[in-house]
Amino acid sequence: MCCALAALLGVLVHVSVTDQTVGQARDDALSRLGDATRAYEAGDPLRRGAGVDPPGVPERLRELAASGRRGTMVTEHDGRPTMWAAGPAEGGRILAVRVDHTQGQRTIDGLDGAIVWSSALAIGATLLVGAFAVTRVTRRLHATARVARRISAGDLDARVDDPRAKDPTRPQDEVASVAAALDSMASSLQGKLLAEQRFTADVAHELRTPLTGLHAAAELLPPGRPTELVQDRVAALRTLTEDLLEISRLESGRERLEVDPEALGALAGRVVRGSGTDTRVDVVRDARVETDRRRLERVLGNLVANAHRHGRAPVVLTVDGPVITVRDHGDGYPEYLLAHGPQRFRTEGGSKGHGLGLTIALGQAEVLGARLEFTNPPGGGALATLTLPQQP
Repeated sequence: MCCALAALLGVLVHVSVTDQTVGQARDDALSRLGDATRAYEAGDPLRRGAGVDPPGVPERLRELAASGRRGTMVTEHDGRPTMWAAGPAEGGRILAVRVDHTQGQRTIDGLDGAIVWSSALAIGATLLVGAFAVTRVTRRLHATARVARRISAGDLDARVDDPRAKDPTRPQDEVASVAAALDSMASSLQGKLLAEQRFTADVAHELRTPLTGLHAAAELLPPGRPTELVQDRVAALRTLTEDLLEISRLESGRERLEVDPEALGALAGRVVRGSGTDTRVDVVRDARVETDRRRLERVLGNLVANAHRHGRAPVVLTVDGPVITVRDHGDGYPEYLLAHGPQRFRTEGGSKGHGLGLTIALGQAEVLGARLEFTNPPGGGALATLTLPQQP
């Protein structure tokens, strides 16, 4: 806008001064042409610069004067800017006057140079000041965006801490308002998540004691179908309680790894044998990695159990270097899971949903530093891909 305004002002000044300068030279030339016409008609000698059919008159001006009209034109004559004025004379001839226009052209050229230099100076100063001001604003905006990305990645302790937002005596701008709103949102979100985590952990912890007593009492019941149903439901409640406790520990961010070298092919075989399912193990390329065996077995066990519970046979666990996949041939993962990841107690279409198994698997994978992805391959079914981190 500054450049456009400077250019517009420069053009306006140039046009105005040029019109004024050329207009004055034209009036002077026409005045001399009038004096020369009166002298010519009176038979007096013409002044210097005036003549009948003089050489150098522009052809267009000569034609205009020959047609009986008067006119002026600026051209180069003998290497100098010259203002010509011409009018008709008797016998089809023309009477012309030339006026030196060098001073007027110098005035215009000098003005143009002054406009260019002043515009360049004004634009440069404005750009420097604008760049300084904009850079300060954009730097603060970039810092706010980085904090927002950290919060979305799970770092709820991240804050912008904009000095303008923290000091009410300083003038508040839009960036400070956005930073303050982001910090407030992060604090509120962190408080709600911490309260939810504490509630989940407290509920799961409080349920363990009565469930332990209930389990012991169920063991004392006489054998029979009702006893089996009670014991099965008590076992399901204990599993749910342990899963809730595990989720609360994962969300607290205080989990620590116990790393040992593990052969993935042998580990995958142990997981399948421990699951008691008919799962095929394909070792395309075995690998030995530094990982937490218990957590990795937990992830693979949950993936295999979920494949058998919600998919259809055959279920195949494939080891290809540090990449482990679990695929079934059922209806595939629901759209909400592919778009947003596993969600606790989420049900879809009246089914039982995916419970907590995939949520725990995803949380344990994050602790391992691995990447767990859920897709529906073109051939049908559901495919979970676990990519372990590469160690040197």
